[in-house]
Amino acid sequence: MNNGGSELRDYLKDYSKYSTLLFQMIAMALSGILAGIQLDKWLHLKVPVFTITLTILMTIAAIVHLLRTLLKK
Repeated sequence: MNNGGSELRDYLKDYSKYSTLLFQMIAMALSGILAGIQLDKWLHLKVPVFTITLTILMTIAAIVHLLRTLLKK
């Protein structure tokens, strides 16, 4: 019976870890998109330079964060 509780605890711990990572990645990507849109509007740019650039940079940052977290011992 104790082994089942331990497995459930490990499962819930892993589930919360990975779901947190998912939400962090989504938040990072969305923050890049929203900040880029606001900068493009503020500077009255016809081509969404900041939206594209910040989206790419924040997506790369999210992937780096994911890899660092997954590879941490």
